[in-house]
Amino acid sequence: MSSMQRTSPLTISAFAVAGAGVGLLLQLVRSTRGQAPVVPPLSLALTLIMLGVVLLVLAVSLRRAVTRKSGKQVNPFRAVRLLAGARAGQFVGALFGGFGLGLVLQLLSRSVMPAAAAWVPMLLVVGAGIVLLVCAVIAESLCRVPPGDSGESTDRSGAATGTGPEPDAA
Repeated sequence: MSSMQRTSPLTISAFAVAGAGVGLLLQLVRSTRGQAPVVPPLSLALTLIMLGVVLLVLAVSLRRAVTRKSGKQVNPFRAVRLLAGARAGQFVGALFGGFGLGLVLQLLSRSVMPAAAAWVPMLLVVGAGIVLLVCAVIAESLCRVPPGDSGESTDRSGAATGTGPEPDAA
């Protein structure tokens, strides 16, 4: 996993902007039709936070297994699945955080502010999306192979050294 690149902040920002755009457009369409604003359920924010906590717990247990000198092998498929989950968590956190922000932005543009029961769940979704994003970034960093744990060393170009036969060995 050390050869894989970290998730780009530009990609995460693109997901956040896309989510904000969808949330803003959804509220605008509902507003022009005279419908009530979309109010996300509180369970959405709770679910996003729980996903972040689960990612962190799994990443910490994987990191402990990797750094432990017990000789017990770590299942590489488990590590790759956790890394994929951490990356997906970053995308979902950014998307839902942006979505909640788009919902709130449209409410702020109204001349009459709705009741707190309408906009507080939207702010909770924004916060929960940020929590999931941060937990997923931490989980991704915990999935990295610690330096010096791989069997080979690499030079500055990233090429593995010491993989071929010795030059003077015959």
